[in-house]
Amino acid sequence: MAEFKVQMAKHPPHHSPLRPPSEHSKDRALKRLSSESNGTGESKAGSATPVELTALEESFRRFAIHGDTRATGKDMHGKNWSKLCKDCGIIDGRAITLTDVDIVFTKVKKKSCRTITFDQFKEALGELARKRFKDKTAEEAAEEVFKMVEGKSPIISGVTRAVASPTVSRLTDTTKFTGSHKERFDETGRGKGKAGRVEIVDTSGYVSGYKHAGTYEKKVKPPPKPV
Repeated sequence: MAEFKVQMAKHPPHHSPLRPPSEHSKDRALKRLSSESNGTGESKAGSATPVELTALEESFRRFAIHGDTRATGKDMHGKNWSKLCKDCGIIDGRAITLTDVDIVFTKVKKKSCRTITFDQFKEALGELARKRFKDKTAEEAAEEVFKMVEGKSPIISGVTRAVASPTVSRLTDTTKFTGSHKERFDETGRGKGKAGRVEIVDTSGYVSGYKHAGTYEKKVKPPPKPV
């Protein structure tokens, strides 16, 4: 027993210092971010370069998430599909109309779905390309339409200006107010404040509306004595 204590004294057991839980959570977060940036999960060994999106797919995702905060960019509904065709100039009003765009969307999507995937999106563009560029082959027409979409983003329209209407002007004209509303404004249209909202009691002793109020005091009051 004494020899064992001597050996323990010469070779004390090595204990690594305990790390707080916050550091462990930081390490896990860093590993997760590094794996996501490399395009791999924690279960997969090694790292892989992330897949680069093409210009066509980037435009698809921009329009797919337009106006929808819950959209993932992996599929597109009919409203944004029509906006893409309009903003990118695919709809010309002659060969391609808004009706054609809606018909193609219904044709390529699944019956039970309301959206289209990127592959269905390319198929729909190919359908419109054959109608838009009839003098070219299917491949050449599709390339022309792809170029019209690549690098494009949704066009955000400007803020609508308010238009003065006769109804609003009539409702805000204080000269046409009646009843208690008329008493809240003076002849110039300015508000009277509290005097226009609350009936203030006159404690001067004169009858309401008496025009010569205060004249009696002036007559009875003796003139000031000369100094």
